[in-house]
Amino acid sequence: MNVAVYCSAKDSIPEEYKHLGRELGKWLAEEGHQLVYGGATGGLMTRVSESFKQHKSDSQQIIGVIPPRIKASGRQADNCDELIEVENMAARKQTMRQTADCFIVLPGSYGTLDEMFDVIASGTVSEHKKPIYVINYKGFYDELRQLADKMRALKFLPAEEVYQPIYVNSLDELQTIFKV
Repeated sequence: MNVAVYCSAKDSIPEEYKHLGRELGKWLAEEGHQLVYGGATGGLMTRVSESFKQHKSDSQQIIGVIPPRIKASGRQADNCDELIEVENMAARKQTMRQTADCFIVLPGSYGTLDEMFDVIASGTVSEHKKPIYVINYKGFYDELRQLADKMRALKFLPAEEVYQPIYVNSLDELQTIFKV
């Protein structure tokens, strides 16, 4: 299955998050999946993709999706088996969403949130039914969950959402519930 991973591209993040990225990459490879990611270097993107590459079989693929601005900045990863070049960041999100069978979100910043919200919003209007798993490592996404609870309480979100993210607190927890 094609698993898209959304995550930080910052190298300055704490080492424990990088370790989480490496562990996710290893697990996805050992489970026989294909990796779909942003095709760039830095932070968790590098850790997930390098670990996946190290543990994958010859039949498994790393699919990178990269726009010209990131490529021109010299951040194109060299470990992709397939590199899809797209026009811009919007096309990157669309291509990743279409290519993936499911999504995993690690801690990240605005880009990660943008990608996650794109998947959630498109799922909400029934453009897809692909699951999105959010690893809430050490409570990273606690405030986001609180915001969703507030939106639900104020009726900005329905009490019974058609599509919503599946939050887990660890990679171990993800491994026990992961399915497509």
